[in-house]
Amino acid sequence: MSPTAGKIIKCKAAIAWEAKKPLSIEEIEVHPPKAHEVRIKILYTAVCHTDAYTLSGADPEGLFPSILGHEGAGIVESVGEGVTDVAPGDHVIPLYVPQCRECEYCKNPKTNLCQKIRVSQGNGTLPDGTVRFYKDGKPLSHFMGCSTFSEYTVVADISVCKINPSAPLETVGLLGCGISTGYGAVLNTCKVESGSTVAVWGLGAVGLAVIMGAKAAGAKQIIGIDLNEAKFEHAKKFGATECVSPKVAGDKPFQAYLVEKFNGGFDYTFECIGNVHTMRQALEAAHKGWGVSCIIGVAAAGQEISTRPFQLVTGRSWTGSAFGGWKSRDSVPKLVEDYLAKKLKIDEFISQQYGSIEDLNKAFDDLHAGSR
Repeated sequence: MSPTAGKIIKCKAAIAWEAKKPLSIEEIEVHPPKAHEVRIKILYTAVCHTDAYTLSGADPEGLFPSILGHEGAGIVESVGEGVTDVAPGDHVIPLYVPQCRECEYCKNPKTNLCQKIRVSQGNGTLPDGTVRFYKDGKPLSHFMGCSTFSEYTVVADISVCKINPSAPLETVGLLGCGISTGYGAVLNTCKVESGSTVAVWGLGAVGLAVIMGAKAAGAKQIIGIDLNEAKFEHAKKFGATECVSPKVAGDKPFQAYLVEKFNGGFDYTFECIGNVHTMRQALEAAHKGWGVSCIIGVAAAGQEISTRPFQLVTGRSWTGSAFGGWKSRDSVPKLVEDYLAKKLKIDEFISQQYGSIEDLNKAFDDLHAGSR
């Protein structure tokens, strides 16, 4: 048993006290896990645009003060009563999409969106309606059921999976969000067939993961689309056969340019930006009669998508994907094994590594600057 089991742990965390302010690195108290909860020593975390979106204040559901972060990895420090799937010492990845295996959503093969703790997770608490983070007696909200911007965190036992201890945590922690999201959108949500044509809007981590998935699926043509042409070479290393900037269309609507240049459009298009205008482009660049357009990027609150109904009547389909359609606790350990078997790239997604939790604000600065 861990010497800290059952005790309050004092550790460093990056507190988001309010919107539009840098994170504050401070000592907090992390209380022990209750029944069906797991306390994890977080060893590595990544930063994501979702964290940045909440910190910006643009998310109407954003809670402050809170501990952000949802993409990381660590080692179980202790567990609460009734926890059976993980034990102290296990290497684990927190999961912002839980999997209870009991609700109607988990039992339905058509979705991965477990609803068991949806309300409490949205309220910034654990399933019992309380928090485990405190600063000078003041409660701090949890974030997406993970809160990886702390040296220790507490999660529901349905929001964590045990992985192969031989996998490097600094790498496989990225399977907690973006890579799994893009890769699975191709393989699970759209089930892209060999010989298909694919176009990808946005060449960040999610877009690159889509490209990786399309290549794995055997797509014959994979077009990467981004305004930043500096990303093109990297996208080709992941499998893009060609890259295009929307600027080449000039005054012509970009989707019309693509339909003309690429033989009527694409079998599958993926929007990885979260912009309602590029969502429309992606749909209308899908091939008439059978094209499928998948929305992965999350648009700002209150945004709405639009197109002419004729685009759908004439055979195009609009769909969406969250966490790549993966049933999280079942699938993430298998993705780790695929990485160890060299079937899945992860290292190539890492553009910069930072030394400690103290560097989180620098990481966000680099994220916003597009320099990493």
